[in-house]
Amino acid sequence: MGKTRRYSAAFKFNLVCEALASERTEVELARSHNVHPVTLSNWKKRFLEQGSKVFSGDDALREKEKEIARLERLLGRKEVELALVRNFFSDQ
Repeated sequence: MGKTRRYSAAFKFNLVCEALASERTEVELARSHNVHPVTLSNWKKRFLEQGSKVFSGDDALREKEKEIARLERLLGRKEVELALVRNFFSDQ
């Protein structure tokens, strides 16, 4: 069996855009870039199905940032509690 090749996101994006704008067939483009035609077809399908998420407003990112901020506040409170407990036991 052949080795599985990894392609960068930029390479995939550029090739899919070229496939959408080009007069050449997907098979021709895929072969000229040493990519299997089915692979290019799958990338194109995925791009067309999920491309609108690029412009969705980063809701998932905002949610993750809120969760990180909440966890950082919690960590800060726990550090204060730990320092108080250490001070209490060091005084005894």
